[in-house]
Amino acid sequence: MKANRTIPPKLAKQLLRRFLRDDLAEEVQGDLEEKFNATIKSKSLFKAKLNYWYQVFNYMRPFAFSKYKLSNINHYDMFQNYFKVGLRNLFRNKAYSFINISGLAVGMAVAIMIGLWVYDELSYNKYHKNYDRIGRVMRQGTLNGITGTTTYEPYPLAEELRTKFGGNFKHALSAWPAGDHILSVGEKAMTKKGSFIESGALEMLTLDMKNGNWSALKDPHSIILSSSLAKAMFGNEDPVGQLIRLWNSQDVKVTGVYEDLPANTHFTGVDFFAPFELFASVNPWMINQGFKNNFLDVYVELQPNITFEQASEQIKDAILNHVSDDKEFAAVNPQIFIHPMKKWHHYSEWKNGVNTGGLIQFVWLFGIVGIFVLLLACINFMNLSTARAERRAKEVGIRKTVGSIRKQLVGQFFTESFVVVLFAFIFSVALVAGTLNWFNELSGKHIAIPASRPEFWMISLVFIIITSLLAGSYPAFYLSSFQPVKVLKGVLRSGRLASLPRKILVVIQFTVSVTLVIGTIVVYNQIQHTKNRPVGYDRNGLVMIPLNSPDYSGKLEALQNDLKNTGYIENVALSQSPVTGIWSSNGGFDWRDKDPALQAEFATLGVSHEYGKTVGWQFVDGRDFSLKHASDSATFIINETAAHLMNFDNPIDEIVTWSPGWREKGSFKILGVIKDMVMRSPF
Repeated sequence: MKANRTIPPKLAKQLLRRFLRDDLAEEVQGDLEEKFNATIKSKSLFKAKLNYWYQVFNYMRPFAFSKYKLSNINHYDMFQNYFKVGLRNLFRNKAYSFINISGLAVGMAVAIMIGLWVYDELSYNKYHKNYDRIGRVMRQGTLNGITGTTTYEPYPLAEELRTKFGGNFKHALSAWPAGDHILSVGEKAMTKKGSFIESGALEMLTLDMKNGNWSALKDPHSIILSSSLAKAMFGNEDPVGQLIRLWNSQDVKVTGVYEDLPANTHFTGVDFFAPFELFASVNPWMINQGFKNNFLDVYVELQPNITFEQASEQIKDAILNHVSDDKEFAAVNPQIFIHPMKKWHHYSEWKNGVNTGGLIQFVWLFGIVGIFVLLLACINFMNLSTARAERRAKEVGIRKTVGSIRKQLVGQFFTESFVVVLFAFIFSVALVAGTLNWFNELSGKHIAIPASRPEFWMISLVFIIITSLLAGSYPAFYLSSFQPVKVLKGVLRSGRLASLPRKILVVIQFTVSVTLVIGTIVVYNQIQHTKNRPVGYDRNGLVMIPLNSPDYSGKLEALQNDLKNTGYIENVALSQSPVTGIWSSNGGFDWRDKDPALQAEFATLGVSHEYGKTVGWQFVDGRDFSLKHASDSATFIINETAAHLMNFDNPIDEIVTWSPGWREKGSFKILGVIKDMVMRSPF
C-alpha cells in the first residue's frame, strides 16, 4: 500500500505520453518522477501530485507536441551556427584536432589510394567499346587425367571459324603474340613492342585513330604506330606515308597513327600493329603446321545476337574434327571455347579445366583492407570524441536546459564530424598526390587523381558524407543522450554497461589492427621466401638479351667471341626461350618400358652447347653438352621430374625417341640430369 503512494497520477502520466514528442518522453518523465519523489519527502503526497499536474500542463507547449513542426526555424542560420561552433571547437583544442584530423587523413588516404587502384582494375579493357563482345579462343585438353588450359591455337583455326562458323562472329582473327621487334628510319633504330594481327583488329579493338582509319592494315606491307612511337621516330613530321624498315629486311609504309593505349588494357604497351600476313610471309614454316601445332592467338568479336556460351558450344570440336585420324592427339580431346575479354585480366587462372579466378581475389582483398583501414580511422575518431565526453557534458546539459532538442544536438555533433572529415579529406588528397608516384612504381600502375572529372568529386562528396556519418554516429548519439539534471550534478551516466560501447570499439580496433599486422608479416615472409628460394640456376650476373633481327643469323659465333673479348663477359649462350619462361612444349616422346597409357608432354628448350655453363645448371648425374663431342647434337639433358616420370634407375645413356608431328622422328640419348629449374612464376 505504501509503494502505491509513490506513483504519480496515472491520468497525468497517460496525458503526458499522449502529446509529448518521442525524443523527449523518456527524459521528461524521468525528470518529473524525480521531482515527484523529492516533493513527497520534503512536503506531502498531495502537493507532489498537484505539482506533477502543474508540470504536465507546463509541457503542453508547441515545441513538445509530437506532431508539431518547427516551421519558423531558419535552417540556414542553424547550420551556420553548427559550423561556427564546430570550427571554434577545432581551433580551441589544437592538439586534439591535429590528432583527430591526421588519424582520419591517413586512413582516408589509404582508402582513396586503394579505391583508385580498385577502380583502375575494374575498368580493365573497358577502353575497347566492344569489350563485352570480344573474346579470345582458348583450348583445353586432358593428358594423363589432368586437364590443361592454354591460349595458343593452330594456324588454320581462325580461317576455320570464319568459313564454317561465320554466322557467330563479326571478326575472327589470328595474331602473333606481341613481342619486341626492330624498327628503323635512316640511322635511327629502336626496339619496340608490336603485334602482328589481321586487319579487322583495328575495328574490333576500336582504336582511337589520330591519322588514318580502321582499314589501315589492308595492305600487307603497312604498319600503324602509336602516337608516342610516331613522335619518337618522326618528330613533328607527318608519319603517314613514310617508310619504316622492319627487322632490317622489310620496308613497310605507315598508314595510320593511334592514341597510346591506356595502361589498364590487355594490349597496353603495344607500340605498333602490322598485318599478320606480313609476319606469315617471312615465317613460311607456320603455314603448313596444320591443326597439331599451337602457337598463335585467335581473337573473335561476336555478333550482337550471339552469347559466348552459344558460340563456344558450336565451335568446341573445331580442332578435334581435323585430328581424329591421329589417335594419340585425339585422345587428348582438344576442346576450344571463347573466354570473354571482360574476364581475361581478373579470371585468368585455370586448374584442371576449371576457372579458379585470378586477380579478382586481390581486388576483393585490397577493397576489404581499404574498408578496414577506414573503419580503424573512424573508430579512433569515435574513441577520441567520447573520451572528451566530460568536457562536452555541461555544454549538452546547458543546451538542453535552454530548449535544444536531441535532434538538434545530433545535428550539431554530425556537423562537427563533417568539418573534421572535410579537413581530413583535404589532407588525405594532398597525401595521395604526394605518394602516388611511389605507389605506381610499387604496383606497376599509371594511376592519377581524376581531378578534372565531375564524377570523381561526386564520389568524393559521397565518401565524405558516409565517413562523417560512420565516424560521428556514436559520438553524436552518445553525447546527445546526456540528461541535463544528471550532467549539471556532475554525473554523466550510471550503470555497469555505460562504458560497454567504447570497450567494444577498442576491441574491434585492436582486432582489426592485429589482423592487418599479422597479414602483412605473412605476406612479407612469403615474398622473401619467393625471392630467396632455390631456382636451379645461378641468377648472379645473368643477363638476357633478345635477338630480334635476322641480321644475327650466321654471325652468332663472331658475336660470342666479341662479347667475351670485352673482358666483362665470362660466357655467352643461345636459347630458344628465356630462362624465366617456357615457350614450347611437345608430345610424341617414347622410351624403354614406357607405360602405353602414359601420354607424355614435356616443356622443351633448344639451347647452344654453352647454355648450361652460362646459366649455372646444377647437375645430379651425367655431364653437360660439349663442343668436343659431335654426337651431343643428338642428346637430351633432362631434369629430375622428367627422370622420375621415365622411371629409369639410371637414365644416363638411355634412348628417348621423339616424333613431335612437325619434324621427322629421331632418337636422342640422355646425356645428363639436372635439378628442376623455376622457369615460370616463382610463386
